[in-house]
Amino acid sequence: MSKMLKASGAMAIATLTSRILGMVREMVYYAFMGNGWVNDAFQLAFMIPNLFRRLLGEGALTAAFIPVFKEKERRQGEKEMWRAANAVISGVVVVSCVLVAAVMLGVSLALAYGAPPADAPVAVVPMAQTLTHPATTNLLAIGPATVHHWGPGQFPERTVLMLRLLRMMFPYMVMVCVTAVMIGILNARGHFFIPAMGAAMLNVVMIASVLWLAPHMGHQLPVQIFALAVGVLLAGVAQAAFQLPTMWKDGFHYQWVSPWRDETVHRVVRQMVPGTIGVAAFQINVLIVQGAAFMVGTGIVSSFNGAVRLMELPQGLFGISLATYLLPTLAGLAAEKNYPEFRSTLRNGLSTLIFLNLIASVLLVVLAEPIVRLLFERGAFTALSTEHVAYALMCLAPGLVMFSTVNILARAFYALGDTKTPMKISIACLVINFAIACVLLKPFREGAPGIANTLTSVVNVGLLAFTLRKKLARLDMESLKKTLLPLGILAAVGGAIAWESWQLWEHQIGHATLVRKIGAVFAPAILAGLVYVLAAFALKIEAAKELLAFALVKFKRR
Repeated sequence: MSKMLKASGAMAIATLTSRILGMVREMVYYAFMGNGWVNDAFQLAFMIPNLFRRLLGEGALTAAFIPVFKEKERRQGEKEMWRAANAVISGVVVVSCVLVAAVMLGVSLALAYGAPPADAPVAVVPMAQTLTHPATTNLLAIGPATVHHWGPGQFPERTVLMLRLLRMMFPYMVMVCVTAVMIGILNARGHFFIPAMGAAMLNVVMIASVLWLAPHMGHQLPVQIFALAVGVLLAGVAQAAFQLPTMWKDGFHYQWVSPWRDETVHRVVRQMVPGTIGVAAFQINVLIVQGAAFMVGTGIVSSFNGAVRLMELPQGLFGISLATYLLPTLAGLAAEKNYPEFRSTLRNGLSTLIFLNLIASVLLVVLAEPIVRLLFERGAFTALSTEHVAYALMCLAPGLVMFSTVNILARAFYALGDTKTPMKISIACLVINFAIACVLLKPFREGAPGIANTLTSVVNVGLLAFTLRKKLARLDMESLKKTLLPLGILAAVGGAIAWESWQLWEHQIGHATLVRKIGAVFAPAILAGLVYVLAAFALKIEAAKELLAFALVKFKRR
């Protein structure tokens, strides 16, 4: 437990830095472009190459590669280990370049046939009406007061903008794929802090693209938005370059190794293909549902994206950090066939995850409005935008514990060399998610994807846990199960305290200034969090005791 907390704690610090910068990036983004149709187009275009970062950097490639890499290190020595790493990197570069070329060609052909001609009729509509104008099913804003009118067979202007941004940003995928392999290598070698900090570099570059590059790209938002696309490409390069010094210090030197007949590459591919779906059901769900939402109405994509970013802070800080630590650890225990320790490590990871994420989930629901107001409400992001994003967050945050649990359970399967089971379960959950979201999109708008993902994640966790128990004969989760009801009650009490505290703050102090907005979030959250932690410690919840003991040891050493 102490090793897990130490490794995941170091990574959590790096992840927290990255997530905070990611939140600053989103604050800059929303202040720059609000939650209108331009933001919708950019977010959907960015989701497609960014999906590969989530699948590979936080999922399938790492999950498939780390067990193989660790096995090579233990059984065949470092020379074969580095040769295998070079073979995988060579294969990743070739395949990703081919895929990038194919997608860019397809998008270019679509634009050639679907973009409106330069002499398309233009209608004048005030900018304030472009999101609610009755003709916006056929008219989309392209400037302060103008919209294009397109004919049969032509794409709406927002779709054209989305495709142009996608074509520009998709090469980002090559660097993301290479970085994913580097992260896997460094994690397998016991490095967690530097790989996690790479995302911080990515966010710094993307923030700079808004503050310094966008003002030089023109005066209209649909033109300035391409500065953000340039920032995405530069960010991918920066993130990959950040990993190299540690890689070189650890003994890595790249050289081309033909991947076509390499046994290691074939093995990783066989493990990775089903794992792409198995470990990243949430990300795939988001992309599919957001694509449908993009067609339904304006503002749904960007509003839900804001909710996802807010939920990713605790998910990345606790869920991803623990899951990243657990994969190589569980893989090593599985290789040694030490299944009692395997179960114990998995139980401790889930216990810590649930303890931390449960109160975070409740606070995100209860304090959704003041959180969104504090972080995003400035510039082009209005009070109405706050209502939409807060509503989306309230629908999504209840699934936080389940989203993170899926990550950990999926990694338990990968550590055991089983990638097909999570894949089959995730396919079923994807179908369920898409069906629920499509039914709910029109009546619930930006709340629909969150409701669908929350319900689907519950099903996903149940199926994964049931199947894993059959695979291991038993899970030894009795002690964890006993803490669920007390923790649920404590989280509910904490939520009630946070709600009443926020309402009191609003009536007595309000949120007219930045200091008051900060207080509206942190005063209720800190009070509720303290009650939750102290009560858990009083009830002798194991995760609370372990975390407190770990914190005291670190404090005494300092």
